[in-house]
Amino acid sequence: MTQDHLGFIPEPKTVAFSKLLPSRKAPDGLAHSRKFKQIMSSLDAVGLIEPLTIARAEKGSGMHLLLDGHIRLIALRELGFTDAPCLIAKDDESYTYNNRINRLSTIQEHFMIRRAVDRGVTPARLAKSLELDLEHISKKINLLDGICAEAVRLLRDKHFSANLSPVLRKLKPTRQVECVELMVATNNITVAYAQALLAATPSNMLVNERAQKKVKGVTADQMAKMEREMTNLEGQFKLVEQSYGQDVLNLVLAKGYLTKLLDNEAVIRYLSQNTPDILREFSGIVEAASLEKQ
Repeated sequence: MTQDHLGFIPEPKTVAFSKLLPSRKAPDGLAHSRKFKQIMSSLDAVGLIEPLTIARAEKGSGMHLLLDGHIRLIALRELGFTDAPCLIAKDDESYTYNNRINRLSTIQEHFMIRRAVDRGVTPARLAKSLELDLEHISKKINLLDGICAEAVRLLRDKHFSANLSPVLRKLKPTRQVECVELMVATNNITVAYAQALLAATPSNMLVNERAQKKVKGVTADQMAKMEREMTNLEGQFKLVEQSYGQDVLNLVLAKGYLTKLLDNEAVIRYLSQNTPDILREFSGIVEAASLEKQ
C-alpha cells in the first residue's frame, strides 16, 4: 500500500527574515484586522507554535521563498523578532505546498505545544492565546502518553483527532500497532473506527483485561462474534496487502502484453474464429480502466 510522505524536512531550521522572500502581498487593512491582533497576542504570549514554511534556498543568493506564514512573519517583525524557525519544503512549487501540506501533522503540533509548555507557558495561557478550551489543549499536550513508539511512527505525518489517543491507550502496544496499521492502510484514522477496533479487540489485548467492553445495543454474544469476524478480516486484509503490489505489477505487465498481442490482425482473426470467448476476455482486460482511475 502507498503511504503519504511528509512534504517538508521535519526538523525546523532558524532562518533570518532577511533571507525570506514573501510569495504574496499582505492584504489591505491587515494591521487593524481581528485575526492579526489575535496572532500578535498569541505570539507575544507564547511565542511561535507553528513554524513558517519556506522553499529550499536559491543557489547563489541563499534566499528562501516563503510558502506559508506571511501574516505570522509580519506579526513577528512587528514584535521585534529578526528570525524564526522554519520548515523547509522538499518541493519548491508553492501550489504543491498549498494543496498537499497546508498544515502541520497532529504529532508535530503536539511537539510544538509541548515545547511552549517546557519553556514555562501554562496550559491555561496557551488555551487563551490559541482560542481553544483548556481540555482540548490538555489532550494535545498529553497526546502521545501511553502510545507505543511504533504507533507514533506510523502516525507521525498524519492528521487525526486528539480524541483518538484515549482509545488507543486502552490497547496493549502490539494491538495499538495493529489497529493503527489498519487505520493508516484504509485511510480511515478516525475515533469511530478506532472505537470499532477496540470493541472487536480480545480482552487479552486490552491494558485492563478485566474491563468489560460495552457497546450500546450489542450483546456479549454479538461482541464475541464481532471479535472473531474482525480477527478474520484483519488476517485477510494483511494477506491482500502483502500481495497487492505484485498483483498490480502483474496486471500492468499482462495488460501491456495483451495490448500488443491484440494489435496483431492475424492473432485477432485466429482468436475470433477459434476461441471467441478468450478474445472477449483479453479485450476486456485491455479495455478495463486502470486501478488508479477506479
